[in-house]
Amino acid sequence: MTTKKTADASPVLAEPITAVNIEQKLTSLWAWISAHAVEIAIAVGVGTAIYLGLAYLQRRARIYAERQPDRLSLAAIIGRTLSKTKQYFQIMVAARLVVGFSEAPDGIVRVVAFLFTVASVFQVAIWAREIILGMIERRASGSDDAGSETLANAMSLIRLLVTVVLFAIASIMVLDNLGVNVTGLIAGLGIGGIAIGLAAQGIFSDLFAALSIIFDKPFKRGETIGFDTTTATVEKIGLKSARLRSITGEEIIISNTNLLGKQIINYTRLNRRRTRYLIGLVYQTSPDRARQVPAMLKEIVEQAGGVFIRCGFVGFGASSIDFELDFDIMSSDFEVVFEGRHRIGLAILERFNAEKLEFAYPTQTTFTAAPDGRMVMPYPEGGFPVTVHDHG
Repeated sequence: MTTKKTADASPVLAEPITAVNIEQKLTSLWAWISAHAVEIAIAVGVGTAIYLGLAYLQRRARIYAERQPDRLSLAAIIGRTLSKTKQYFQIMVAARLVVGFSEAPDGIVRVVAFLFTVASVFQVAIWAREIILGMIERRASGSDDAGSETLANAMSLIRLLVTVVLFAIASIMVLDNLGVNVTGLIAGLGIGGIAIGLAAQGIFSDLFAALSIIFDKPFKRGETIGFDTTTATVEKIGLKSARLRSITGEEIIISNTNLLGKQIINYTRLNRRRTRYLIGLVYQTSPDRARQVPAMLKEIVEQAGGVFIRCGFVGFGASSIDFELDFDIMSSDFEVVFEGRHRIGLAILERFNAEKLEFAYPTQTTFTAAPDGRMVMPYPEGGFPVTVHDHG
């Protein structure tokens, strides 16, 4: 079966090359040219016209792509892809169309068909590479890291990987068309790929995690995120690790894989921040005064620029009557939120002082009893004696 496939796929190599064979083929070729001179001339003219037409379309595609305001738009990507059409492909397209209508000898037809197949396979690989890379760049264009060193390095690696994979597939297809048994080659490439993947598992894991951060955008450079017990601002996203700056000033370096494996809270994308205050009043506060507290706190929050959510009595504490206040600060900037909480807290303190409402603090009263159960006061019955001095 292998021998037959080789003979069918590459008939030019099926016979040994000798001086006699060459002379016979040249004689046959000259006879064909003499018998079909007019058809050949017409075919050459048609082929030239086809080539020039394809070359014109290539130039127009390049100009169209250059004139697009956004180089990463779909129209620009398609135009740039078509402008990558190679001359050898244009020549083989023209030749393939010509030999099909000029009654060329079988040998010429088979040679042109083989060369056309090779040109087509590699041309499709070039087109596919341009489309894949263009779509990847388009996907990453909305990131704040667009144009950064990290994205440039990532795109270089992606371009290399895509090129190697596509042209490896194209080469295997060409070898298969030549009649070479590529089963062993494919198996060898697969085993080699697995070995390389296992050896560089950690590197590739962090690399793909970096690409996931850049393209999926769970967070961007300059945003504040929280994970585990850490809150920090993203300073740089590298191919191997991310660098963060904690709110206390330390630099945190964590691998991309480890970071994405955690539950991440993105604080920057909040359009509001909610704050909860627990306020305790002394038990000597009258019920009527306690009923006025929610309305009083609502007025304070709204006057300070916050958004009042709710407020009410939540329980009897060990030393206090407890109220809970919830309000929002309409900003994603933590500095604005911090200043708003500060302003509202001081306004509550000022208003409660003016209203004679006392904040509770932990207190404890001790009662002492005698063995017979009588209360023992911390002072003598009738009070402490007072000595009056006569200065007269």
